[in-house]
Amino acid sequence: MVEAFGTIDALYPGRLDLGLGRSAHRIAEVRSAGVKPVPAPDRPTRVRDGVVIPPPFSPGRLLDTTRLAASFEALQLPGTKPLDYGRQVREIRDLLSGNYRSSEGVALHAVPGEGAEVQLWLFGSSGGESAQLAGRLGLPFAANYHVSPGTIAETVEAYRAAFRPSAVLDRPYLVVSADVVVADDDATATHLASTYGHWVYSIRSGAGAAEYLDPDTAPPLTEQQQRLVHDRVTTQFVGAPNVVAERLSALQQLTGADELVVTSVTYRHEDRLRSHELLASEWGLPQLRAA
Repeated sequence: MVEAFGTIDALYPGRLDLGLGRSAHRIAEVRSAGVKPVPAPDRPTRVRDGVVIPPPFSPGRLLDTTRLAASFEALQLPGTKPLDYGRQVREIRDLLSGNYRSSEGVALHAVPGEGAEVQLWLFGSSGGESAQLAGRLGLPFAANYHVSPGTIAETVEAYRAAFRPSAVLDRPYLVVSADVVVADDDATATHLASTYGHWVYSIRSGAGAAEYLDPDTAPPLTEQQQRLVHDRVTTQFVGAPNVVAERLSALQQLTGADELVVTSVTYRHEDRLRSHELLASEWGLPQLRAA
Protein backbone atom coordinates (compact mmCIF):
# COMPACT_ATOMS: atom_id res chain seq x y z
CA MET A 1 0.00 0.00 0.00
CA VAL A 2 2.77 2.45 0.91
CA GLU A 3 4.55 1.80 -2.39
CA ALA A 4 1.32 2.24 -4.36
CA PHE A 5 0.52 5.58 -2.75
CA GLY A 6 4.16 6.58 -3.02
CA THR A 7 3.95 6.03 -6.76
CA ILE A 8 0.83 8.20 -7.04
CA ASP A 9 2.50 10.89 -4.93
CA ALA A 10 5.51 10.84 -7.27
CA LEU A 11 3.17 11.56 -10.18
CA TYR A 12 1.08 14.18 -8.33
CA PRO A 13 3.23 15.43 -5.44
CA GLY A 14 1.57 17.06 -2.47
CA ARG A 15 -1.98 16.31 -3.62
CA LEU A 16 -2.66 12.99 -1.93
CA ASP A 17 -4.40 12.03 1.31
CA LEU A 18 -4.14 8.42 2.48
CA GLY A 19 -7.28 7.45 4.37
CA LEU A 20 -7.40 4.22 6.35
CA GLY A 21 -10.46 2.58 7.84
CA ARG A 22 -11.47 -0.73 9.34
CA SER A 23 -12.93 -3.12 6.81
CA ALA A 24 -16.62 -3.94 6.80
CA HIS A 25 -15.43 -7.55 6.81
CA ARG A 26 -15.63 -7.31 10.60
CA ILE A 27 -19.26 -8.25 10.03
CA ALA A 28 -18.07 -11.50 8.49
CA GLU A 29 -16.07 -12.22 11.64
CA VAL A 30 -19.19 -11.85 13.73
CA ARG A 31 -21.08 -14.16 11.40
CA SER A 32 -18.41 -16.86 11.39
CA ALA A 33 -18.15 -16.73 15.19
CA GLY A 34 -21.87 -17.28 15.52
CA VAL A 35 -22.32 -14.15 17.62
CA LYS A 36 -25.49 -12.17 17.20
CA PRO A 37 -24.74 -8.43 16.91
CA VAL A 38 -26.01 -6.17 19.66
CA PRO A 39 -29.09 -4.38 18.30
CA ALA A 40 -28.97 -0.63 17.91
CA PRO A 41 -30.69 1.41 20.62
CA ASP A 42 -34.41 1.86 20.03
CA ARG A 43 -34.84 5.62 19.99
CA PRO A 44 -36.71 8.10 17.83
CA THR A 45 -35.15 10.36 15.24
CA ARG A 46 -34.09 13.62 16.87
CA VAL A 47 -33.14 17.04 15.59
CA ARG A 48 -30.20 18.40 17.57
CA ASP A 49 -29.29 22.02 16.94
CA GLY A 50 -30.69 21.75 13.43
CA VAL A 51 -29.02 18.40 12.63
CA VAL A 52 -31.05 15.23 12.09
CA ILE A 53 -29.84 12.40 14.34
CA PRO A 54 -31.66 9.14 13.57
CA PRO A 55 -31.36 5.91 15.55
CA PRO A 56 -28.11 4.05 14.74
CA PHE A 57 -28.54 1.49 11.99
CA SER A 58 -27.93 -2.08 13.16
CA PRO A 59 -25.69 -4.13 10.81
CA GLY A 60 -27.38 -7.21 12.22
CA ARG A 61 -30.22 -6.54 9.84
CA LEU A 62 -27.89 -7.39 6.95
CA LEU A 63 -26.38 -10.65 8.14
CA ASP A 64 -29.07 -13.08 7.00
CA THR A 65 -28.70 -12.32 3.30
CA THR A 66 -27.06 -15.02 1.24
CA ARG A 67 -25.75 -12.54 -1.32
CA LEU A 68 -23.96 -10.46 1.32
CA ALA A 69 -22.28 -13.54 2.76
CA ALA A 70 -21.18 -14.54 -0.74
CA SER A 71 -19.62 -11.13 -1.34
CA PHE A 72 -17.57 -11.41 1.86
CA GLU A 73 -16.41 -14.87 0.80
CA ALA A 74 -15.36 -13.60 -2.63
CA LEU A 75 -13.41 -10.65 -1.22
CA GLN A 76 -11.43 -12.60 1.38
CA LEU A 77 -8.88 -15.35 0.87
CA PRO A 78 -10.10 -18.63 2.41
CA GLY A 79 -8.89 -19.08 5.96
CA THR A 80 -7.39 -15.61 6.30
CA LYS A 81 -7.93 -13.45 9.36
CA PRO A 82 -7.78 -9.64 9.51
CA LEU A 83 -4.53 -8.27 10.91
CA ASP A 84 -4.54 -6.02 13.95
CA TYR A 85 -5.80 -2.65 12.75
CA GLY A 86 -3.70 -0.53 15.09
CA ARG A 87 -0.56 -2.40 14.13
CA GLN A 88 -1.27 -1.91 10.43
CA VAL A 89 -1.78 1.83 10.85
CA ARG A 90 1.45 2.21 12.81
CA GLU A 91 3.39 0.21 10.23
CA ILE A 92 2.08 2.35 7.37
CA ARG A 93 2.88 5.52 9.32
CA ASP A 94 6.42 4.33 10.07
CA LEU A 95 7.07 3.19 6.49
CA LEU A 96 6.03 6.60 5.20
CA SER A 97 8.31 8.38 7.66
CA GLY A 98 11.25 5.98 7.23
CA ASN A 99 11.15 4.88 10.87
CA TYR A 100 9.91 1.32 10.43
CA ARG A 101 11.56 -1.41 12.50
CA SER A 102 10.50 -5.04 12.65
CA SER A 103 9.93 -6.84 15.95
CA GLU A 104 13.59 -7.94 15.69
CA GLY A 105 14.73 -4.35 15.16
CA VAL A 106 15.40 -4.70 11.42
CA ALA A 107 14.91 -1.48 9.45
CA LEU A 108 12.74 -1.84 6.35
CA HIS A 109 12.09 0.75 3.67
CA ALA A 110 9.35 1.26 1.07
CA VAL A 111 10.55 2.83 -2.19
CA PRO A 112 8.66 4.63 -3.58
CA GLY A 113 6.70 5.66 -0.51
CA GLU A 114 9.22 6.66 2.11
CA GLY A 115 9.20 10.43 2.48
CA ALA A 116 6.13 10.87 0.29
CA GLU A 117 4.05 13.98 0.93
CA VAL A 118 1.06 11.89 1.92
CA GLN A 119 -1.22 13.01 4.73
CA LEU A 120 -2.40 10.05 6.79
CA TRP A 121 -6.03 10.02 7.94
CA LEU A 122 -8.23 7.53 9.74
CA PHE A 123 -11.90 7.07 8.87
CA GLY A 124 -14.65 5.91 11.21
CA SER A 125 -18.38 5.71 11.76
CA SER A 126 -18.54 4.95 15.48
CA GLY A 127 -16.81 5.74 18.73
CA GLY A 128 -14.83 2.51 18.48
CA GLU A 129 -11.33 1.57 17.44
CA SER A 130 -10.79 3.92 14.49
CA ALA A 131 -11.83 7.08 16.35
CA GLN A 132 -9.86 6.17 19.46
CA LEU A 133 -6.76 5.11 17.54
CA ALA A 134 -6.75 8.33 15.51
CA GLY A 135 -6.88 10.25 18.77
CA ARG A 136 -4.12 8.27 20.48
CA LEU A 137 -1.82 8.61 17.47
CA GLY A 138 -2.56 12.32 17.05
CA LEU A 139 -3.83 11.88 13.48
CA PRO A 140 -6.61 13.74 11.66
CA PHE A 141 -9.92 11.89 11.62
CA ALA A 142 -12.87 11.76 9.22
CA ALA A 143 -16.25 10.95 10.76
CA ASN A 144 -18.88 9.46 8.45
CA TYR A 145 -22.14 11.30 9.02
CA HIS A 146 -23.31 10.38 5.52
CA VAL A 147 -22.86 6.65 6.21
CA SER A 148 -23.73 6.45 9.90
CA PRO A 149 -25.56 9.63 10.94
CA GLY A 150 -26.96 8.05 14.09
CA THR A 151 -23.51 7.67 15.65
CA ILE A 152 -21.92 10.99 14.70
CA ALA A 153 -21.97 12.47 18.21
CA GLU A 154 -20.31 9.49 19.89
CA THR A 155 -17.78 9.21 17.05
CA VAL A 156 -16.64 12.81 17.39
CA GLU A 157 -16.58 12.65 21.19
CA ALA A 158 -14.49 9.46 21.21
CA TYR A 159 -11.88 10.97 18.89
CA ARG A 160 -11.52 14.14 20.92
CA ALA A 161 -11.43 12.30 24.24
CA ALA A 162 -8.64 10.01 23.03
CA PHE A 163 -6.56 12.71 21.34
CA ARG A 164 -2.91 13.10 22.25
CA PRO A 165 -0.68 15.73 20.57
CA SER A 166 1.78 14.35 18.04
CA ALA A 167 4.38 15.49 15.53
CA VAL A 168 1.50 15.81 13.08
CA LEU A 169 -1.10 17.69 15.15
CA ASP A 170 -1.15 19.64 18.38
CA ARG A 171 -4.96 19.50 18.57
CA PRO A 172 -7.72 17.32 17.09
CA TYR A 173 -8.46 17.87 13.41
CA LEU A 174 -11.86 16.63 12.34
CA VAL A 175 -13.56 16.21 8.98
CA VAL A 176 -17.24 15.28 8.76
CA SER A 177 -18.86 13.89 5.62
CA ALA A 178 -22.27 14.79 4.20
CA ASP A 179 -24.29 13.66 1.20
CA VAL A 180 -25.57 16.73 -0.63
CA VAL A 181 -27.81 17.45 -3.62
CA VAL A 182 -28.26 21.12 -4.52
CA ALA A 183 -30.40 22.49 -7.34
CA ASP A 184 -31.88 25.85 -8.29
CA ASP A 185 -34.94 25.16 -6.12
CA ASP A 186 -36.06 22.70 -3.46
CA ALA A 187 -38.45 20.80 -5.72
CA THR A 188 -35.81 20.08 -8.36
CA ALA A 189 -33.26 18.99 -5.76
CA THR A 190 -35.80 16.68 -4.12
CA HIS A 191 -36.56 15.07 -7.46
CA LEU A 192 -32.88 14.56 -8.30
CA ALA A 193 -32.28 12.95 -4.91
CA SER A 194 -35.39 10.76 -5.01
CA THR A 195 -33.56 7.58 -6.09
CA TYR A 196 -30.82 7.80 -3.48
CA GLY A 197 -32.91 5.54 -1.26
CA HIS A 198 -33.06 2.91 -4.00
CA TRP A 199 -29.26 2.88 -4.21
CA VAL A 200 -28.84 2.59 -0.43
CA TYR A 201 -31.45 -0.16 -0.32
CA SER A 202 -29.59 -2.21 -2.92
CA ILE A 203 -26.54 -2.16 -0.62
CA ARG A 204 -28.34 -2.81 2.64
CA SER A 205 -30.46 -5.59 1.21
CA GLY A 206 -27.26 -7.44 0.34
CA ALA A 207 -27.42 -7.00 -3.43
CA GLY A 208 -24.47 -4.59 -3.48
CA ALA A 209 -24.30 -1.14 -5.01
CA ALA A 210 -26.59 -1.17 -8.03
CA GLU A 211 -26.69 1.24 -10.94
CA TYR A 212 -28.13 4.56 -9.82
CA LEU A 213 -31.69 4.88 -11.11
CA ASP A 214 -33.14 7.65 -13.23
CA PRO A 215 -35.51 9.69 -11.04
CA ASP A 216 -37.72 10.31 -14.07
CA THR A 217 -38.59 6.62 -14.44
CA ALA A 218 -37.84 4.83 -11.16
CA PRO A 219 -40.78 3.40 -9.18
CA PRO A 220 -41.16 4.53 -5.56
CA LEU A 221 -39.83 2.40 -2.73
CA THR A 222 -42.25 0.28 -0.74
CA GLU A 223 -42.91 1.13 2.92
CA GLN A 224 -40.72 -1.78 4.00
CA GLN A 225 -37.87 -0.60 1.78
CA GLN A 226 -38.24 2.95 3.06
CA ARG A 227 -37.84 1.78 6.66
CA LEU A 228 -34.52 0.14 5.83
CA VAL A 229 -33.06 3.37 4.40
CA HIS A 230 -34.86 5.95 6.53
CA ASP A 231 -31.76 7.10 8.41
CA ARG A 232 -29.77 7.74 5.22
CA VAL A 233 -32.55 9.46 3.28
CA THR A 234 -33.58 11.82 6.08
CA THR A 235 -29.99 12.92 6.66
CA GLN A 236 -29.24 13.95 3.10
CA PHE A 237 -28.79 17.67 2.56
CA VAL A 238 -31.21 18.40 -0.28
CA GLY A 239 -32.56 21.70 -1.53
CA ALA A 240 -31.79 25.14 -2.87
CA PRO A 241 -28.30 26.53 -2.17
CA ASN A 242 -29.25 28.66 0.84
CA VAL A 243 -31.21 25.83 2.45
CA VAL A 244 -28.40 23.30 2.11
CA ALA A 245 -25.71 25.76 3.20
CA GLU A 246 -27.67 26.55 6.37
CA ARG A 247 -28.05 22.87 7.24
CA LEU A 248 -24.38 22.17 6.56
CA SER A 249 -23.47 25.06 8.82
CA ALA A 250 -25.53 23.43 11.56
CA LEU A 251 -23.65 20.16 11.07
CA GLN A 252 -20.31 21.95 11.28
CA GLN A 253 -21.31 23.78 14.44
CA LEU A 254 -22.69 20.66 16.13
CA THR A 255 -19.58 18.58 15.46
CA GLY A 256 -16.98 21.35 15.54
CA ALA A 257 -15.64 20.04 12.23
CA ASP A 258 -12.58 21.73 10.74
CA GLU A 259 -13.68 20.63 7.26
CA LEU A 260 -16.73 19.13 5.59
CA VAL A 261 -16.43 16.49 2.88
CA VAL A 262 -19.34 16.83 0.46
CA THR A 263 -20.44 14.02 -1.82
CA SER A 264 -23.24 14.34 -4.37
CA VAL A 265 -24.92 11.29 -5.89
CA THR A 266 -27.21 11.89 -8.85
CA TYR A 267 -28.20 9.95 -11.96
CA ARG A 268 -26.84 12.55 -14.38
CA HIS A 269 -23.27 13.78 -14.14
CA GLU A 270 -24.27 17.31 -15.12
CA ASP A 271 -26.67 17.48 -12.16
CA ARG A 272 -23.82 16.50 -9.85
CA LEU A 273 -21.57 19.19 -11.27
CA ARG A 274 -24.36 21.74 -10.98
CA SER A 275 -24.86 20.77 -7.35
CA HIS A 276 -21.20 21.44 -6.60
CA GLU A 277 -21.26 24.72 -8.52
CA LEU A 278 -24.32 26.04 -6.70
CA LEU A 279 -22.98 25.14 -3.27
CA ALA A 280 -19.56 26.61 -4.04
CA SER A 281 -21.19 29.82 -5.20
CA GLU A 282 -23.33 29.99 -2.05
CA TRP A 283 -20.20 29.58 0.05
CA GLY A 284 -18.31 32.17 -1.98
CA LEU A 285 -15.61 29.75 -3.09
CA PRO A 286 -13.46 30.76 -6.07
CA GLN A 287 -14.05 29.01 -9.36
CA LEU A 288 -11.22 26.65 -10.26
CA ARG A 289 -10.18 25.93 -13.81
CA ALA A 290 -8.81 22.61 -14.96
CA ALA A 291 -5.10 22.70 -15.79
